[in-house]
Amino acid sequence: IIFYWTPSHFWALSLYKTDDYRKASIPMLPIISGIKTTKFNIFVYALILFPTVLLPYFFNFSGLIYLLFATLMSGYYIHIAYKLLNQKNSVSEKKLAAKLFGYSIFYLFMVFVFILVDKTA
Repeated sequence: IIFYWTPSHFWALSLYKTDDYRKASIPMLPIISGIKTTKFNIFVYALILFPTVLLPYFFNFSGLIYLLFATLMSGYYIHIAYKLLNQKNSVSEKKLAAKLFGYSIFYLFMVFVFILVDKTA
């Protein structure tokens, strides 16, 4: 889960902080490949993350409670990534990137909380 979560999480941060990375000469994806490519990759990884997050249910590590919340939370993650992908305004783009970055931290935390809660219930 963390392997597929990490790219969209850090690319959202790199979109939000592109100017800082550029000033520091740190070669993050938006600087090397462009903002449009970065947004596309964030969306692709959000889509890949969705079935990956459901695997604990299908491998019997969790139950229906986890499946329900993981599906809803992943759907919202994809929704934000899709809005970011289609955003043309750079100010709104940065706000959405910051929102996705913040949500991704909450998302990962809650995924693991629900695995734990559902397994002990």
